[in-house]
Amino acid sequence: MATTLQVVLQSDVEKVGTSGELVKVRPGFARNYLIPRGLAVPATTAAINRINHEKAVAIAKAEKNKKEAQGVAASINALKLTIARSVGEDDRLFGSVTAKEIESAAKAAGVTIDRKKMQLAEPLKALGSFEIPVKLMTDVVATLKVEVVKK
Repeated sequence: MATTLQVVLQSDVEKVGTSGELVKVRPGFARNYLIPRGLAVPATTAAINRINHEKAVAIAKAEKNKKEAQGVAASINALKLTIARSVGEDDRLFGSVTAKEIESAAKAAGVTIDRKKMQLAEPLKALGSFEIPVKLMTDVVATLKVEVVKK
C-alpha cells in the first residue's frame, strides 16, 4: 500500500499547503478528510492541467490590472491640482482640505482617484504645495501634487 498520495489542494489548508498546490499526504488523510470536504482532489493529469490553466489565467489578469494601474499612475503623476481656500490672519485656512475634496477636484480635472487609496495622514491645514502618495496596487504608487492657495 502507498505511504503517500498526491492531491491538488482546492483551498488553503493549514500546515499542508495553499490553494492550487500539488502536495503529498497520507492516504487516510486524503480519503477521510481532504477529499470529502472538497479541500483537495486526486492529482490526475486533468486536475493538474486545470490548475496550471487557472494559474496562467490569474497571472495574465494580474498583469493586465498592473498595466492599467500604471497607466492611471502616469496620469496622476502628470496632474497638479490647485485648490483655493479662504484664509484668515497669518495665512491660516478656515477648515482644512480633506481627501474627499481632493478626490472631487481630481474628478473635475478628468482623473478618477479613490480617496481610500490616498495616503493622506491628516487633512491639509496650511497653504502650500503637498505631495500625496496614492497607492493603486501593492507595487504601483503614484504621487499627486496638490497646491493650496488663497481664495
